[in-house]
Amino acid sequence: MGWAVAFAVFTSVGTWLARRYALARDLVDAPGERRSHTLPTPRGGGAAIVAALIVASAVLGAREPGNVLVFLAFGISLIAVAAVGFVDDHRPLSPWVRLGVHIGASALFAVVLVATGRTPMEAVVAFAACVVLTNVWNFMDGINGLAASQAALIGAWLCFHGSEGWGALALAMSAACVGFLPFNFPKARIFLGDVGSGALGFAVAAAAVGPQRGALADHVPVLLMLAPFLIDTMLTLGRRVLRGERWWTPHTQHAYQVCSRRWGHTRVTLAYGCWAAAPCVAVSSFRLPQSGFFSVGSVAAWYTCGALLWLFIQASEHRSAEMDPADASNRERFTE
Repeated sequence: MGWAVAFAVFTSVGTWLARRYALARDLVDAPGERRSHTLPTPRGGGAAIVAALIVASAVLGAREPGNVLVFLAFGISLIAVAAVGFVDDHRPLSPWVRLGVHIGASALFAVVLVATGRTPMEAVVAFAACVVLTNVWNFMDGINGLAASQAALIGAWLCFHGSEGWGALALAMSAACVGFLPFNFPKARIFLGDVGSGALGFAVAAAAVGPQRGALADHVPVLLMLAPFLIDTMLTLGRRVLRGERWWTPHTQHAYQVCSRRWGHTRVTLAYGCWAAAPCVAVSSFRLPQSGFFSVGSVAAWYTCGALLWLFIQASEHRSAEMDPADASNRERFTE
């Protein structure tokens, strides 16, 4: 408990300092047609979460000499992802430069996993998870509290289902997000920024794949919790690719953005939180079969339902625009 409180307080103080820094340096996101807010808001508050995770990895590496290389690799990789985001918060970088750093950081983490006894296949999964979730969290960091609350929920689950060290890291991540959220939800006084969103996605991936897990059923709850972000990201980007759009540029076509235009940031963030938490409630409340068939079927069914919901949301937006042309001209406006 003291561990969690310490990192929550640490991050709250760090976020307050980051906000002062952002205001002094005029690091402010202005409202625009490709943004989800209506008031100028400083960015870069996620640096405090990054700092908390670096401290946590250093402490855990010292506490567990057998895992020092893995926690060292995690810390270095996290710093690399956060650093390229920090630079991008100050001056825009090419998305391909950012992606290159994400790939390099994920590769380092995966190589160290192999060097410390993990199988090549586990390392490949870790590499893919880190690259994908780093960018998914960046794409989904568009409304108040969404990215941090999802990471907090996943971290809370992982802290009870990892090895001692990785469980403690997941708890630190969850507590750090809780310390940040009062500055970002329900009203945003500061945003995560690229320094925070990408690093938070990397941390979620590392905390999920770092612990040794053998049975497929052990991965199912996390895969189900990731569904809101993975479904919204993959289907939205896939549609943009099919349309020939520049999919890597900012936009407001995600399902969460469509919903926030109608119901506001707070309701949508809470709804996504319930969506992510529902599988954990089911797993904790019922004794579910542990067979591979049931695990694969559960994931497939959950993702199929989520995809259908995404299609319904996007279709309703299209119908609404057709029925109200005035609404179509204002569809980039958001309610905070």
